[in-house]
Amino acid sequence: MNNVAQILAMLHSAEHGVSGADLCRQLGVSRAAIWSHIETLRKAGFEIVASPHHGYQLVRSPDTLMADDIMSRLGKVNAIGRKITVFERTTSTNDEIEKAAINGHAEGLVVFAESQTRGRGRMGRRWSSPAGKGLWFSFLLRPKLTPDKCTQLTAATATALVRAIRSKTNITPEIKWPNDLLIDGKKVAGILTELQAELDLVHYVIIGIGIDVQQSLSDFPAELRKSAISLKMALGRPVDRPSLATAILRELDRDYARILDRQFKELAEEWEARCSTLGQHVSIEVGARTLRGRAEALDPNGALLLRTDHGRLEPVTGGDVLILDK
Repeated sequence: MNNVAQILAMLHSAEHGVSGADLCRQLGVSRAAIWSHIETLRKAGFEIVASPHHGYQLVRSPDTLMADDIMSRLGKVNAIGRKITVFERTTSTNDEIEKAAINGHAEGLVVFAESQTRGRGRMGRRWSSPAGKGLWFSFLLRPKLTPDKCTQLTAATATALVRAIRSKTNITPEIKWPNDLLIDGKKVAGILTELQAELDLVHYVIIGIGIDVQQSLSDFPAELRKSAISLKMALGRPVDRPSLATAILRELDRDYARILDRQFKELAEEWEARCSTLGQHVSIEVGARTLRGRAEALDPNGALLLRTDHGRLEPVTGGDVLILDK
């Protein structure tokens, strides 16, 4: 962490303040340098008070995504969040990660954007990404997995999101296979997994996440107002985006480590407990094919096991799903 992130980490952890002398000693810089960094943070929207008895105290943080702030809250990670970048505006965070991946960037990079001009979901569908209203971000992985097992990463991402959202809002979203989170039957988040691989070798995986956080109904495009919801709408109050972002990255990092440690079975059980698609009679469009049957479970690779109307148990890794019974 750089000096600003280290100062924020100490301020976040010091309930009753931290002295200028302690900051100087920890960072190995002068009091003038500490004061300069504090002023920079104040200009960025952090409310920091200073007193002779308590030193510097962080009173309020802005609802703005800053790499230094998120890293200061996150602390040490295994992989996801080793480096964090925040764009004020970009086409798509998946696009930014793809450029980094092609240039050989190590796994763990996370890219956030306050807004996206061409945010996308599955099948190239547009994802509405208004400025300052959600969490729009992607991260880079280079897992030692075969391509057929990368579906595990989408399932693990969904369980991590559910856990983090619940920890910050007491709301437990449902998982809709293959990549959506729902609250009261309305979409609050989506996951987009893209990979570059050969037959038996994964070069990299990009996972993009969009979460509707602070929107009011009028912030959604007219065509989405019946099917979308934000955490603010569900909770009845705003949600602290930097705090939620930190919680999500922490859960993602833990679940990624569990997958690499061959613990997907436990994650699959958690996913199945949260998935509203299981047990339903569904129709799934997979390219030109349409499959019908009962969604039963996840297989060891993370594919959905569909008991077809012909009685076969068929693994399905993706597609557009329609619930046929309620």
